[in-house]
Amino acid sequence: MWLNPEEVLLKNALKLWVTERSNDFFLLQRRRGHGEPTGRITGLLVGALDTVLDSNARVTPFRILLQVPGSQISWVIASGAAIEEVNKHWDWLIHNLLHSLSVFENKEDVASFVKGKVKGLIAEEVRGRQAAQEEDPEKFREALLKFELHFGLPSSEKLVTYYSCCCWKGRVPRQGFLYLSINHMSFYSFLLGKEVKFVIPWAEMTRLERVSTGLMTEAIRVGTRQRQREFSMFLNLDEAFGVIGQLADIALRRLLDSEGLELDRVLQQPTRITKRILEEQAIREYVLALFRLPRAEKLHEVASCSVWTPHARCHTAGTLYATDSYLCFSSREEGSCVLIIPLSEVLSIEKAESTTLLPNPIIVSVRTKKAFQLIELQDRNELVESLNSRLRSVHWKQSMFRSRKGSKRSVSSPTPYYTFYYDTGYSDEEELEEQVLRNTVNSEALMTAFHQNQPGNNGNKSMEQVKERLWEDHFLEFGRGVHMFRTEKIQRLVAMGIPESLRGELWMTLSDASSELESHQGYYTNLVQKSMGQSSLATEEIERDLHRSLPDHPAFQNPTGIAALRRVLTAYAHRNPKIGYCQSMNILASVLLLYAKEEEAFWLLVAVCERMLPDYFNRRVIGAQVDQSVFEELIRERLPELAEQVPDLSALSSVSLSWFLTLFLSVLPFQSAVCVVDCFFFHGIKAIFQLGLAALDANAAQLSASTDDGQALMILTGFLDEVGSEESSCVPSSPPAALEPSSSEADVPTVRHTNITDLINESYTKFGDLTVRQIERLRCRHRIRVLQAHEDTTKENSLRVVTPDVSISPENLSDVYDLFKTEHFISLYWGDSSSAAAAEAAAWHYGDSGCYMERQYRLDRPQFKSLYGLLTTWPGGSNQHADTLANRTFTLLDQDRNSLVTFKEFAGWLDTLYCEELNEKIRLLYRLHIPPALTESEDDPSLMKSPLLSSNRPLYVNLPSDVQDEEKDYQEQLKQMLQDLAKEKEKDVEKPLPLMNQREFIQFCKTLYSMFHGDPEENDLFQAIATVTSLVLQIGEAGHHVHSSGSEVAGGQEEAKGAAPAQEDDKWTVSYAQILASLLTEQALVNFFEKPMDLSAKIAEAKEKQYHQRAGLLTLQQRTR
Repeated sequence: MWLNPEEVLLKNALKLWVTERSNDFFLLQRRRGHGEPTGRITGLLVGALDTVLDSNARVTPFRILLQVPGSQISWVIASGAAIEEVNKHWDWLIHNLLHSLSVFENKEDVASFVKGKVKGLIAEEVRGRQAAQEEDPEKFREALLKFELHFGLPSSEKLVTYYSCCCWKGRVPRQGFLYLSINHMSFYSFLLGKEVKFVIPWAEMTRLERVSTGLMTEAIRVGTRQRQREFSMFLNLDEAFGVIGQLADIALRRLLDSEGLELDRVLQQPTRITKRILEEQAIREYVLALFRLPRAEKLHEVASCSVWTPHARCHTAGTLYATDSYLCFSSREEGSCVLIIPLSEVLSIEKAESTTLLPNPIIVSVRTKKAFQLIELQDRNELVESLNSRLRSVHWKQSMFRSRKGSKRSVSSPTPYYTFYYDTGYSDEEELEEQVLRNTVNSEALMTAFHQNQPGNNGNKSMEQVKERLWEDHFLEFGRGVHMFRTEKIQRLVAMGIPESLRGELWMTLSDASSELESHQGYYTNLVQKSMGQSSLATEEIERDLHRSLPDHPAFQNPTGIAALRRVLTAYAHRNPKIGYCQSMNILASVLLLYAKEEEAFWLLVAVCERMLPDYFNRRVIGAQVDQSVFEELIRERLPELAEQVPDLSALSSVSLSWFLTLFLSVLPFQSAVCVVDCFFFHGIKAIFQLGLAALDANAAQLSASTDDGQALMILTGFLDEVGSEESSCVPSSPPAALEPSSSEADVPTVRHTNITDLINESYTKFGDLTVRQIERLRCRHRIRVLQAHEDTTKENSLRVVTPDVSISPENLSDVYDLFKTEHFISLYWGDSSSAAAAEAAAWHYGDSGCYMERQYRLDRPQFKSLYGLLTTWPGGSNQHADTLANRTFTLLDQDRNSLVTFKEFAGWLDTLYCEELNEKIRLLYRLHIPPALTESEDDPSLMKSPLLSSNRPLYVNLPSDVQDEEKDYQEQLKQMLQDLAKEKEKDVEKPLPLMNQREFIQFCKTLYSMFHGDPEENDLFQAIATVTSLVLQIGEAGHHVHSSGSEVAGGQEEAKGAAPAQEDDKWTVSYAQILASLLTEQALVNFFEKPMDLSAKIAEAKEKQYHQRAGLLTLQQRTR
């Protein structure tokens, strides 16, 4: 075990220790006399010494010392009772520390660094032991206090776990602690008097990978859009890498794609996430993927056991996984023996007598009069009790469903359940016949009625009979139904192609869609009744694609097949509106209808879309893109020579996208493609990965020599067109309609050089070691890249829309977008649940039909005010007035009146502040003081108490005597200026601004005064604004008197000394042009508004302040609740 470093003055005092291994910095020593042949005097003496010492003074026989070259002092850093334990620590030091120590120039720094590292490892070991016994150990609380102290994040930023590690800065490692919380990863180090700390939001992580470089044997590299960081020297790097990947994946799915990706209910509440929950979630995700269970299943127990396998005449060791509705078993070698038992099929679960040969057995009896024996179960009593509790619950639900179903049937009409009549008004006979056809559920697979009988297919019939006999023999040996044993033998049978007579049954069995059908009797027919006849975007798309689905097959050249396909797709779109209908679902559903009954085809489609290909069939096809990214990595890993010759694999992945979306149905000849579907239902997505790699491997030489993407596409298309099967002679040779019809199909050889069975077997041979666990781990990492790529696209689209309308530089506009998005995320991080939900809902923009359109960030009022305070150029004299101005700005920008501001609106406001001319800035200021920005209900008790404009005191301005004499001439010049300005503005302004009344003008002046506080030219600006205010008041008075008398008043009105009475405020008005012209007369004001502002510096300052300013505000709000 690791020890708190303790000094040892003499490395080999009294010759008590023998050095076994050594290098420049470390020694592995053995206690003399331990492990030596008896009879040596020194060994006997040391042994006697150790024997007479009490237990507290005895030493372990092995230890590791830290030594500094040239020093007589060493430190004991590890010890152990067995050589294996100490060798494990020694290997860790060699692989993780030794190479890094050479970079230190000062050898004393080496000792400080290693001792700090060992202390970190000890803390981590203690935390791990305590966490196993206690939910909130003392060490974790201590780490939480340090986390809060170092980073100052709100208390709602829950710490999940932490690790001792090193962060590399160039060639220098910084020993410290990596803190992983629900929204961020944070690192803190204080070593040799230098502090290093930083915070990386999960939302900014773009890449996560394990790397191995010169000094670092293995490290975790975390990449963002700005930089990348490496972390190494973890006590358990695998665990740390897995937890980082999980937290990043969960956060990005929650923050960036909450509408499209399914997330476990526990994970949707970030404050409930703990390290233990992450471990459970990782196992659950693996189990759901391995056995392809419904996504709603919860994992309850995981237990090691052995199952009696009659075909092998022995017990097979493996792991039992118990979920809500299933018992699942997998052998130690993934895929060699799999057993799935739905609880709906189970009659009883009982304990049997325990013997030496059969320890702790239980017997699981199923309806088919079979029983399964499981032995070597730890905590058998608790397990059986828990299983029986869920079994009773499943049986109760079944009985309730049957009784409810029976009561409905007793009052229903005797019409068969699969026939519906929507139009009770009898029109002509042909229309009624068509109506019945559209709404009658087929009770047989379409292939039974539309099988193509062509001459020369006797050989194929005999092949089908051979396959049927092989499968019947297999059923006798391994069982039939969902709970049959799935072994490598069934894999070979599936690779040959399932016989047509059994294909529908085995698809239902292998996917476990049969259990869903059994537990939801009548569900599909009710869904058809509800969905048929309704119109939506999904139904329009379905109608458009109906005749593109297997157009060469006679079943879909017939109204019966088209009607069945319409019902299945429409019913599914009604069942799952989040998916609705997605392109390629029509091809898949068509093939399912050929071999399965209509209701079975529906449940097979449910299994594929919701369990076997999760997140594939939605508007952004996130799941398919993730698997394309995984496929690229598998190409680099499994086909390195091809990857070296074709550096840009995106072209190959774009070709393979249709392979995954349609399960090769759109690119292979029909019978060959159906064999691929057979493999898919047995192996899941793993089969598609393997077959895709095999196809690329078979064409590696040609692909390496290809000169462009088009040539690579032709090579793969030609190869796949030539993949045949034994049954291919009885079907059209052309493939079904693809997602994108190919424009070049000429010069394709008619001779088929590859058999689909051979290709499938080759994929198993070369790539069969690919496991579900590997795929799930790769998916977790690559989902980060795909979601961030979507974010980049969203950002590019937003900037492309905004850029033509603003003068802000592209770099600054990009940074402003990042600030805008971060403000949205901060509310999701630390806001209360209602505000977080509102913020996330605001990020999705929907069209008129209600379907998903695009992700678009928008800010509500509190978010906008926070960002306003960081970027505005107009300082406020008081916090109250600055807040008032921010509220008015938000109201002005909220053009849709939905209490949200878009990035385009925000960028337009910022462009006016920093890049527009003086007149546009004044125009903005003017609009902030008239409706709708300024409302009558605005609560400001100081409106009429300003010393600037009092209704009972005239405004007095000290003007030179010569200026007073020229006042009349000045008025005339002002009138002419206003007329010229009005003519110019008529060209640019679409609609004149409303006039401003006296109350609004008072607020306008108050804002101007508040803007000048702290300015170096404050006195001149105050004098200038007093002059302008006096002038505007005189203009307003003149207009008011003209309005009240009904006659033209010429010249200046020297009697007008102040503001009009409050009772006539509605008649006292000034225009924007008058205010602008008045402001232009004062050079100090012109200089103030035309002063260039550095947006880049303001953005940099905002980036520094944004997090901590918002964090402090939210913390304060939480404390006051």
